[in-house]
Amino acid sequence: MYVKPNSKEFKIITDNNEFIVFCRENPEKGKVNKELIKELSRLFHKKVEIAAGFTSKQKKILVKDVSEEEIMKHVTKTD
Repeated sequence: MYVKPNSKEFKIITDNNEFIVFCRENPEKGKVNKELIKELSRLFHKKVEIAAGFTSKQKKILVKDVSEEEIMKHVTKTD
C-alpha cells in the first residue's frame, strides 16, 4: 500500500494491483498513520494495524477478519 499525504480527501484507489491511499493529514508526528488507522477502521468496522512502514509512504496494513470483497467495495479501480 502506498500512502499519499496532503490530499484533498481520504480515498483508496488501486492502480496495477497496488493500493494507493490518499490521506488529508501532513506527514509529521504520525498524523498520517493515525488518520490511516482511524479511516480504515471506520470503513471496515474492524481493527486495523500498521504492520510495516511507520515512517515510509510504503506501508503494510493488517485488517483482521475482512474479506477481499469487503475491501474492494471501498476501492476505486483505475486500471
